[in-house]
Amino acid sequence: MTTRAKLTVFAALASTLVMCSLLPLLRPNGWAAHSVLLITATAAIGAGLRRLPTPRILIVPLQLLGVVYLVMLGFVQSSMAAGLLPGPRALDALGGLLASGGSDIQEYSIPAPATAGLRLIVVGSVALIAVLVDALAVTYRRAAAAGLPLLALYSVGTGLAGDGTAAWLWFLLAGGGYLALLHIEGQDRISRWGRVFHGTGRSGAATVAHGGRQAGVVALAVALVLPVFVPHMGAGLIGGFGNGGAGAGLGPGGGGLKSLSPVVALTSALRNTDNTILLDYTSDGAHSDEMYLRVAALDEFDGVEWTFGDQEPTALPPVLPQPDGLSAGASPSAVHTTVKATENLSSEWLPLPYPATTVEVKGRWRFDPITRMVTGDNGQKTNGLSYQVTSLDVQPTAEQLRTAGPAPKEISSKYLALPDNLPQEVKATALQVTAGKTNAYDRALALQTWFTSPLFKYNTKIDAGTGTDAIKKFLADKEGFCVHFAATMAAMARSLNIPARVAIGFTPGQALGGNNRQVRSLDYHAWPELYFPGSGWTRFEPTPSRGSAPVYTRDTSAPATTAPTTQPTADPTGASSAPSPSGGESCDPKLRRIGECGGGPKDAALGAGQDAWWTSTPVLASGALIVLLLALLVTPMLWRTRIRRRRLGVGRHRGGPDRVQLTDDQVLAAWQELIDSAWDLGIPPDDARTPRSAVQRLAESAELDAESAAAAGRVALATEQVMYARSGAATAPLGPDVRAAREGMLARTGRLGRIRAVLLPASLARVWWRAADRVMVLRQAARERTARVFAAVRSAVTKPFRRG
Repeated sequence: MTTRAKLTVFAALASTLVMCSLLPLLRPNGWAAHSVLLITATAAIGAGLRRLPTPRILIVPLQLLGVVYLVMLGFVQSSMAAGLLPGPRALDALGGLLASGGSDIQEYSIPAPATAGLRLIVVGSVALIAVLVDALAVTYRRAAAAGLPLLALYSVGTGLAGDGTAAWLWFLLAGGGYLALLHIEGQDRISRWGRVFHGTGRSGAATVAHGGRQAGVVALAVALVLPVFVPHMGAGLIGGFGNGGAGAGLGPGGGGLKSLSPVVALTSALRNTDNTILLDYTSDGAHSDEMYLRVAALDEFDGVEWTFGDQEPTALPPVLPQPDGLSAGASPSAVHTTVKATENLSSEWLPLPYPATTVEVKGRWRFDPITRMVTGDNGQKTNGLSYQVTSLDVQPTAEQLRTAGPAPKEISSKYLALPDNLPQEVKATALQVTAGKTNAYDRALALQTWFTSPLFKYNTKIDAGTGTDAIKKFLADKEGFCVHFAATMAAMARSLNIPARVAIGFTPGQALGGNNRQVRSLDYHAWPELYFPGSGWTRFEPTPSRGSAPVYTRDTSAPATTAPTTQPTADPTGASSAPSPSGGESCDPKLRRIGECGGGPKDAALGAGQDAWWTSTPVLASGALIVLLLALLVTPMLWRTRIRRRRLGVGRHRGGPDRVQLTDDQVLAAWQELIDSAWDLGIPPDDARTPRSAVQRLAESAELDAESAAAAGRVALATEQVMYARSGAATAPLGPDVRAAREGMLARTGRLGRIRAVLLPASLARVWWRAADRVMVLRQAARERTARVFAAVRSAVTKPFRRG
C-alpha cells in the first residue's frame, strides 16, 4: 500500500474514532452507521480524485459536492427528481430538515431522540469534518493540522455529553486515531530522508520516529491516568446540561425529554423497557373502557412531519367553548373524570378526554380553542397533579356519519392541505383501498380495516417519522407503530377530501376494578381524528392490536354497493367479507382489529393487485444508477485491455514465429506497454532515465525474479536500438517479454494493488493528457482562424482608405 493510500485510510479511521464521542448524544445510534458510510465515501472520492490528474485545488470542492449529494440521497430522496436528481424541492426539504433540527437542539436534553433533523445535523457535521481531515492530512499532507477539525468534533461530543462513564473511552479512541495518523505521516516524511535501517545500527531518523511513538503513547496514558489523582473540578457551563436536569418532556421523570414534539416523546416512551405508572383516573362514563386521554393534536403537515399549526392560547376558562362541528341535536352524555398524575409524568400538556367542557386544575394553564389542548404556562407541569374534567361522550351512529354533509370552508381549507412532495402512491393506494365507497365514512372505515388487517405488522423498532419519506416507506414495508399508522391514515384521508389530523395521548389503560383505571408509559398512543359535520372530530383506530376501535366503527349495517371494484365482496363459502368490519355481532372487536373476522381474502387480493415492488420508479432508477456505476467501473479495465492487445498483438507466444522483423512503432508500443504496466502497479514512469536505467529501477522496485528482469531487459535493449541505433531492428516478438515482465510484477504485488491496477489503472492519466493536448490544439487552431478572420475584415475595412 502506498503512503498516500495509508494516509487516506488512517484519516478516515481517525474521523470514525472521533465520531464515537458523539454516540451519547442521540438514541438510537443507527445514525452512526450512516456516518461511517459517508466517511468511507469521502475517503473513496478523495482517493479517486487524487488518482486522476485532478488539480489539487478542485479536490476538496468535488469531495464536498459528492458528500452533499449523498446526504441528500440519504435524507430527502423522495423530494429528488426520479429519486436521484437534486432540485429545488430537494433543497427546500433539506432546509426544512435543518430548521427542524435547529428547533430540536433547543428543546431536547442529552440523550436526545434521533429525529430526522438531528440526524441530518450530526451526520452532516461528521461528513464535513471527514472532508476537512482528508484534505489536510492527505491532499495537502498536513496531518498535524488535521487535529483541529478532529478536536472541534471531539469537543462538541464530550462537551454536550458531559462526564459520563465512557468519557475515558472516547478520549482514548480519539487520541489513538490522531496519533496513528501522525505516525503514518511521520513515516512518510522519514522515508523521504532515505532508507531507514533497523537493528543495532539504528539511524537518527529511525531513532526520532521511535521516540515520537513512545512520547505519543506515554502522553496518552498520562492523560488517562492523571485525572484519577487530581481533585475533580466542576464542569462549569457544561455541567448539568445532560441527564441531570429536570425533565420537561412528555416522557417519565427527571432527565426526560424536553420536547415540543409529542411524536418523539411518544416514541421514546414506547421504546423504554420500564412500563412506568403515569396516572390513575376514575370515570363514570358508559364507555370509559374506550375513552382515550388526549394531550395534543397535530394539525399541520408540511411534508417533513406532522406538527402544530397556528395556535391562539388564552387563559383556561371555567367553561370551554362548544366543540367544532358538534350539532345541537347530538345530545351527547356528560362524563365526569378525576385524574391523579404521578411524579413520573412530567408534561406541559394536560391529558384530557375529548372533548372536554370544564377543567378544574390548580396552577397556570392555557387553552387553545383550535385544538382544545390545555398546556402549562411559564413552566407549569403535571408532576403529581390532581384535576377533574367534565367531557362529552360523543357516540354518533354509522348512519349519521354516512349522511354527514361536506365540511365547512374554514375546516376544509386547513385540514385538507397536503405538501407538494407527497408521493403519488399515497393517494393511489387510498383510492384503491376505498374503491366502490361512496361517502367519507365508508372510505374512512375501509382505511381503518385495511390498516388493521394481517398485511400490517406492529413494530416499535422502526425509525420514527411522520414525513413523506416515512409514509412512503411504511406503505412499502407495511411495518411500524402507532405514529406511522396514524400519520399515514390522516394523510390518506386528506387525499380523499376527508379533513384529518393526528392526535397524541394515551389509550384507556388497565382496569383496576370498578370505574378505576391506570395508565402506564406503554399506553402512549397516536391516532387519527377525522372531521364529520354534526359529530365534529371523531377518533379512528388504524393501529392493529393496540387501543380500542370506537363503537361507531364497528357498525355491521353497511349497505351493499354495486359500484365497480377489484376487491371480492364474499369469500368462497359465501360468508360476508365486505371492506367494512363484517364479521358479525359475535366477532370480538379485538379479533376484528387483527383481521380474524374474515377480512383476509380481501386484503390478500388488494396486495396482489398492487404493482410489483421492482417495477416502481425508485427501484428502476436505482437499478439504472447501479448499472451506470458498474459501466463506469469497468470502462478503465476494458480500455486498458484493448490498449494492451493493440500494442502487443493477439496470439503471440514464445513458441510462435520468433524471427520477424518489427517496425520501430511496434517496438516503442511494447516499451510503452511495459512502462504503463509498471505505472498501474504503483511504479510511476521516470522519463529522465534511459530504457536500461528505467528497467533497472523497475526490477529493484518490483523485486522481479531473474526471468522477468531478463524479459524486461530485452524490451529495453530493443527500445534503445530503435532510439539510438536506427540501423538496428528487433527480430523477435516483444509481446511475450512484456507479458512475462508484467506477470513478474503482478506476482510481487498485493491483492489490493492488483485490483487497483485492473479497475483504476494509473496509466489512464494518458487519456486525460491526450484530451488536454487535443483541446489545446483545437484552441490554438481556433485562435489562428479567428486571427485570420479579423485580419481579413480589417484589411477589407482599411483598403478604401489606403487607396485614398
